[in-house]
Amino acid sequence: MNIQAGNFISQIKRLSDRIFERILADRKIDAFNGAQGRILYALWQGKAISLRELADRTGLAATTLTSMIDRMESAGLVCRTPDKSDRRKTLLTLTEKSQSLYQDYLDVSDRMSEIFYAGFSEKEILLCESMLARIQENLRRHERIPRI
Repeated sequence: MNIQAGNFISQIKRLSDRIFERILADRKIDAFNGAQGRILYALWQGKAISLRELADRTGLAATTLTSMIDRMESAGLVCRTPDKSDRRKTLLTLTEKSQSLYQDYLDVSDRMSEIFYAGFSEKEILLCESMLARIQENLRRHERIPRI
């Protein structure tokens, strides 16, 4: 059996990133890019979070996030605030500017979903989402296995 899931997933990621960026450009949304949108999406889910928690939620390395957060802070999208319960920690919060971009992100995300699932039945969408979630969990579980 010729299994190509990894190749498909990699190509889907590259294509979807390019399409997402094109949709942002077409809609003249220049306040954030696709990668920053992932960070904002994680922050839109609720409370202030640490860089470590953000790394877990986005799947991005903390080293990658640090420079991205620097740029986003300069652009007025996020703020770093000291954690009142642990002075060693810094929490990331949204600004008013980034709060106002939430609907733009949802609109682009909805368009991406339309593109992803064009021609799929509701049943097929649910099955696909379920299988992708299982693959993601398999990868997360494997990532936690200590190396020998």
